Amino acid sequence: MEVLVLLIAVALLFDFMNGFHDAANSIATIVSTGALSPQVAIVWAAFFNFIAFLFFGLHVAATVGKGIVDPNVIDTYVVFGALVGAISWNIITWYFGIPSSSSHALIGGLAGAAIAKGGTDTLLTAGFTKVTVAIVLSPLVGFALGALLMVACAWLAFRSPAKKAERTFNRLQFISAGLYSLGHGSNDAQKTMGIIWLLLIVSGAIGKDADLPFWVVLACQTAMGLGTLFGGWRIVKTMGMRITKLRPVSGFCASASGATALFVATSLGIPVSTTHTITGAIVGVGAARRFSAVRWGVAGNIVWAWVFTIPASAFIAAIAWELARWAF
Repeated sequence: MEVLVLLIAVALLFDFMNGFHDAANSIATIVSTGALSPQVAIVWAAFFNFIAFLFFGLHVAATVGKGIVDPNVIDTYVVFGALVGAISWNIITWYFGIPSSSSHALIGGLAGAAIAKGGTDTLLTAGFTKVTVAIVLSPLVGFALGALLMVACAWLAFRSPAKKAERTFNRLQFISAGLYSLGHGSNDAQKTMGIIWLLLIVSGAIGKDADLPFWVVLACQTAMGLGTLFGGWRIVKTMGMRITKLRPVSGFCASASGATALFVATSLGIPVSTTHTITGAIVGVGAARRFSAVRWGVAGNIVWAWVFTIPASAFIAAIAWELARWAF
């Protein structure tokens, strides 16, 4: 029982760090355009992160808990390795201000620890393929939606006085940033719910076919909201200022596009990367204005971090699994 409680605490620590690491995703657009101060924006985002469980089912939690790795191979060592791999990669990328995916760090950690224990046969092809496809599609969908919405809004803004248009989109950013945080809280917090669900099943605390206990939902949403409240400021600068210069209209378009993509993915039970999605949307709105408005070198560095996320977190997780098995 003590080991179970400890691992649940580590899982909630990851959830906290997920909110902390990905706070930039939720607030970068609205802070960069000056619509809200960082302090107010982070509270706004944390609130919507927390209430996300009221609006969506638990499809993503089910995918992570039962659809990525064969549940029969899961034990406390595998979960420990997965969480250590994900948390370590989050710390590394936060330190360097790189907006990597906490979600894929967790998936990579889970896969790495499971492979270390039982080989590649432990991966469930359908679930792992779904995640892999989402890695590619989520930024592309974000890019396409961001570019299209930017073109439409630019056309509408062009037909209005400049000051009136800026005031309108400043207000609309409150809605789009809140919706994005809602999407972030729903998709990302559910990944930790899936891990705790696994823990409860393998420990015998609940049956294989049991529903996810409501206290797990509340604990994960609270940890995510608190992590967002403390915010990872290093990454805010990269997301909101270094990729492209955001104005109220482009900030609204990026957040609204990202929120739309996350709502669809969460409804389908696909654990996408919120980081990939919003980054694609920000690049899309910048490219819609003009190709040179995007700092492609910065965007390229971010993409390289995405490429390394799953293998790097998997490698760390495999080492952590081996050390834990040897030490305990």
